[in-house]
Amino acid sequence: MNFGATTHAVEVNVPTKEALFQSLRSRLAVRQGFALATLNLDHLTKLPTDSAFLAAYRAHDFVVADGRPVVWLSHLAGKPLELMPGSDLILPLCALCAELGVSIALVGSSDAALEGASDALKTRVPGLTVSYLRAPPYGFDPTGTLADEIFAELEASRAGLCFIALGAPKQEIFAAKARLKAPSVGFASIGAGLDFLSGDQQRAPLWMRKLALEWLWRALQQPRRMAPRYAKCFAILPGLALQAWKQRS
Repeated sequence: MNFGATTHAVEVNVPTKEALFQSLRSRLAVRQGFALATLNLDHLTKLPTDSAFLAAYRAHDFVVADGRPVVWLSHLAGKPLELMPGSDLILPLCALCAELGVSIALVGSSDAALEGASDALKTRVPGLTVSYLRAPPYGFDPTGTLADEIFAELEASRAGLCFIALGAPKQEIFAAKARLKAPSVGFASIGAGLDFLSGDQQRAPLWMRKLALEWLWRALQQPRRMAPRYAKCFAILPGLALQAWKQRS
């Protein structure tokens, strides 16, 4: 299903978790790289005004629905998608890597968060190997020379899957370039997922997530940062709903 006006639309091309994991299993087993993005409403506010972000999104191999509004819009269009938040994909993907004997890499966030997330993942996923950690400095350019250095190190690390926690649009731009520079590595952009694992950020309680209130939890935790973001998200919903309705067949 396509989201956004024609000139800046992006396609969610994997409708279910089963389909996603079948595709990723095949790629990881033969060390064929990929880029995975998780589309949410915040991304849809940025894509129309950020050509580099849009180009990066369109270069991804797999795009899934992250956020209940995206899922609701898909149902309105008559093309239902399964909810797949990036944070919820980390442990199942690590379990798949452990099963296949594929090591993982963690890029982004902070050194402390990466160490904490690495320890948590190895504890929760027996047999998992973490072969590379890198927290780029503040102001990191995902298309600059340091990014090229990281791509080379990732390829040399023999990691099969790299989780990127740089925030949008940096992580998606990084992944789109990394997909070409480190062709044997898969890249998954997962936002705050590593900070949740390390305990640097506290995720919304399960009951709030089930009631689609995770956005409210995050707004209350970081009001100055998150409240304006969610205001922009709510503002574009009517237009997206109209576009979704027009896609009904």
